[in-house]
Amino acid sequence: MLNRRILRVKAFQSLYAYHQCKASNFNLSVDLIKESFQPDLNSMEVQDKVQLKKDAELCVALFTRSQDSRSLVGEENLDLKIKNVALTALGQYHKRCETDLSFLRTNMVTAAERIPGLYLYAIGILLAFRRHVEKDVEKRRKLSVDRETTVAPGEDNLAKNQLLAYLENDSPIRSEFIRHHVKLDDWKEEIKQWFRDYVKPQEDYVAYTRLMAPTIEEDRAISEALLKKVIFKNDAILSVFQELDLNWTENKSVVRSLALKVLKNVDMDQEDSSAILPELAINWDEDKEFFQNIFNLTVDSEKDYSELIAQKAQNWDIERIALTDKIIITMALTEMVNFPSIPVKVSINEYIDISKTYSTPKSKQFVNGLLDVLAKELTESGKIRKSGRGLIDNK
Repeated sequence: MLNRRILRVKAFQSLYAYHQCKASNFNLSVDLIKESFQPDLNSMEVQDKVQLKKDAELCVALFTRSQDSRSLVGEENLDLKIKNVALTALGQYHKRCETDLSFLRTNMVTAAERIPGLYLYAIGILLAFRRHVEKDVEKRRKLSVDRETTVAPGEDNLAKNQLLAYLENDSPIRSEFIRHHVKLDDWKEEIKQWFRDYVKPQEDYVAYTRLMAPTIEEDRAISEALLKKVIFKNDAILSVFQELDLNWTENKSVVRSLALKVLKNVDMDQEDSSAILPELAINWDEDKEFFQNIFNLTVDSEKDYSELIAQKAQNWDIERIALTDKIIITMALTEMVNFPSIPVKVSINEYIDISKTYSTPKSKQFVNGLLDVLAKELTESGKIRKSGRGLIDNK
C-alpha cells in the first residue's frame, strides 16, 4: 500500500529528475549561445575570433544570471546581439523546463496509479503456474492410457491449490485484470520455461509436491514462497517487470507487499471477496492531493528556501551542498509551512529517513541540524502554524 512515506520518496525522486532536466536544459541553452558566436565560414568579412569568444562568454554570463527570471538581468551596456541571443536561450530554457515539469507532474501520479497493475501481474504469473501444472498433468494422464506414463501423487498439488483456485474462480481478480489491462497471453512460453527452470527445482516446491493432501495453510505457504523466492527473486522474471515499469527499482518492495497481501487476505468463508484485493491507499484521493501538492509547492518555493538554506548553512557554500540535501530540506520546509495537520517532528523525521537512503553519508546530521534550526525560526516568525494533529509534538 502506498503510504505517505513512499509518496514523499516518489515526490523527491521526481524533484531530483526535474533538477537533472534543468541542468540538461541549461547546457543546451549554453550550446545554443556558443553556436551563435561561432565564426561564419561563409562570410566574406574577416571574423574576429577573439571578440566572438569574448561575446559568447558575456552572453553565457548574462543567460546564467538571468536563468531564474523571465527577462534579462544586468544587460546594460551589452551589444544588441548578445542580448538577443541570451533572450533566445532564456526562452528555450524555460520552455523546455516547463515541458519537463508538466511531464513529471503527470507521470509521477500515473506511475503510482499503475502499481496495482504490477501486483496483479505478479499474482497472474502465480495463477499461470497453476494452470500450467493443471494442463501438463491432464495431458500426461491422457497419454498414460496408451503408454507407461504415470503422474506421481502430489505432482498436481499446485493445480489443486485451494487458495489459487479460489482467486482464479471466485474472486474479482479477473475483472481487475481487465480493468488494469493485465495480459499474460503472450507469455505462455516464458511461463513454461520459468516453471521448468525456477519453480520445479525450488526446494519449497519440491517439498510441497511430496504432500499427500495439502491444507489451505500449506497451499498459502507455497503460494507465498513462490512469490518471494521465484517471482520477486529471479532476474529473468524481474526483467519483465522492469520493462513494464521504468520505476521498478523503487516500486518493487511496494508491489511485492501488495501481492503478498492478496494471498494473506484470502478467506474462502468471507462473503465479500472484493476485500481480498488491497487498495492503492486507504484514501487515495486525499493522498494523491498531498503527493501533488508537496511536489508543486516545493517547486514554487525552491528559490526562497534555497536562499534561507544558504543563510543558515554556516561554513557551507550553497553550491557545494549536495543537490539531494537541498531538495530534501526544501521539501521538509515546504511541508512544515503548508501542511498544518502534520507535526513538525514527523516532517523532520520523515526527511531525515529519506536522506539516509538517498543522499550522502553525512546528510543525516546536516539535514537534521539545519531543519531543527530552520523549523524553530519559522515557528517563532509565525510562518509555521500547526493545528489539530499538527500540534501533537508542540505540547
